[in-house]
Amino acid sequence: MAYKITDECIGCGACAADCPVECIAEGDGKYVIDADKCIDCGNCADVCPVAAPVQD
Repeated sequence: MAYKITDECIGCGACAADCPVECIAEGDGKYVIDADKCIDCGNCADVCPVAAPVQD
């Protein structure tokens, strides 16, 4: 099950920097995860300071 980033995202980029498959990109006001590329590793959730990435 892929992760998604909620509206809690503050745009810090910590999640994108830590993604091993580079499936996180800056979107319109928050970062977004490409669900087709996400390997459900949880790195994004582990490094996010506001717990914005959640399992979809």
